[in-house]
Amino acid sequence: MSLLHRCLLWLIVLAMAGCSGSPSSSQSQREKALALDAEPITEYRIGPTDVLRISVWRNPDLSEQVPVRPDGRISMPLLGDIVARGRTPEELATAVEEQLEEFIRQPKVSVIVTQMGSHEFSHRVRVTGAVNSPTSQPWREGMTVMDMVLGSGGVNEFAAMNRATLYRPLDGEVVAIPVRLDDILNKGRVSTNYRLLPGDILSVPERRF
Repeated sequence: MSLLHRCLLWLIVLAMAGCSGSPSSSQSQREKALALDAEPITEYRIGPTDVLRISVWRNPDLSEQVPVRPDGRISMPLLGDIVARGRTPEELATAVEEQLEEFIRQPKVSVIVTQMGSHEFSHRVRVTGAVNSPTSQPWREGMTVMDMVLGSGGVNEFAAMNRATLYRPLDGEVVAIPVRLDDILNKGRVSTNYRLLPGDILSVPERRF
């Protein structure tokens, strides 16, 4: 899924998360979403907000550190704009070498990602609603609902703890999974202490008085 599609999906999730008491998804959808595993990163694909160090052997004037713009392109001397988004560093290095052959004999180019801005944005989990510090945190292996709640300073006095919802993107849609925070935090019943995946949003609604 592209970064743009992820952003649009997250906006939908956030809108849903803002509605307390949102109905949960079907049992089959919830089971499918909970069976997901985090996708392994076998090779890094460059995205907007990344920062790249491009080195051209024996040509320091062409070597520089450049940001990947929101349109997915970078700018380089002699070459102008080059598409970086969606390419691995090795693929981008090859593309730059091919274009530099018009100006330099047998160019040798290396590309290093010095700041993984797009990865850090997409690999996050978020908690909203009746918590002390609504927050967005980098995802890490083994992270659970309880970890996310404790990392946000816990729930506040108005929280409807057993009406919390975990929203998870799945196949271009959003699956709503009920979470019983009171059971988890106060009663030791951890059946809904689900492990989190990148892109998850936990919403804790307020009680209805």
